[in-house]
Amino acid sequence: MPNQQTALVNERFTVKTLLLTVIAVVVVGSTSLAANSGELASGEYFVTQSWLQEKKFKRPYYINVPPGAGQLKLPVFVFLHGNGGNAKGAMNSFRRGHPMMAASYIMVFPDGYLKSWNIVSERSKADDRGFIESIVEKLSTYDNVQKDNVTIMGSSNGAALVNQLAIECRLPNIRNYITSVSPLNVFQYDGRNFKAKGDDNNYRAVITPLNGKRLMNISGTDDRLVPYRGGLSRGIPAKSGKLGFVDAEESIFLWAKTMGYKGKKLSRPSRVAGNLEIFSYLDGEVVHYKVKGEGHGATHAIEEEILLEFLNNKR
Repeated sequence: MPNQQTALVNERFTVKTLLLTVIAVVVVGSTSLAANSGELASGEYFVTQSWLQEKKFKRPYYINVPPGAGQLKLPVFVFLHGNGGNAKGAMNSFRRGHPMMAASYIMVFPDGYLKSWNIVSERSKADDRGFIESIVEKLSTYDNVQKDNVTIMGSSNGAALVNQLAIECRLPNIRNYITSVSPLNVFQYDGRNFKAKGDDNNYRAVITPLNGKRLMNISGTDDRLVPYRGGLSRGIPAKSGKLGFVDAEESIFLWAKTMGYKGKKLSRPSRVAGNLEIFSYLDGEVVHYKVKGEGHGATHAIEEEILLEFLNNKR
């Protein structure tokens, strides 16, 4: 159970989000009629935020609702692009490569400010956790949304934000977190405790992640940007040096323990499929895909069926 200090930290983060993030959902084109009827529709929406770099800035996110879904309540899948990417590009690429998911999920693609997500030393200094939480809270008010079945997946810098959300977020709506080519970094877990980012990205406050979440990680053994066995990145800056990472297999074990696993760390994979070694904890509720021979593009080794298998696990 969280101690009083942790509880106070969590309360302060919740209040900060409420004070600093003003939700302004603007509906364009054909979405306005659907929004008035209580049903979410495809289109461009916005969250208005202010921070050091911007005042009342409208941050876009794009939604794709499967055609012909009618009044069915559908699960939500949020995808966070990597550093240098953008929401529209991610939407086009992900939908094209995941047709079954595009036909059965409400897909959401938020746009990172300056093509990045604020983790340690990125160009963006925006409140990205507040941005994503505002989107999730807004979507949960629509009649055609399964409000307690939200998945958030991120790639690289986007996965770092997914880790931050898994550590700090207190929303009950999020069921699944998926991180691709970015396990925990050493700011988020300092060797003893999970840490909250804070306003200055110095990760001072100890925090206990919310229990009962499902997590999946994908990492490549030949990743030169985010080393599989942990250590300093060759290219990602952090303060006055390079960003350090936790070993990928250790990272998933830490998450498994946080979610209630009581056993020892797996020294061998639970199963092997081609170049994939799968480390599964808690009957697949927390799982790591080790992609042998792949680098920072290891996400492409994970077929759509693997994602759906994880998402549809009803343990």
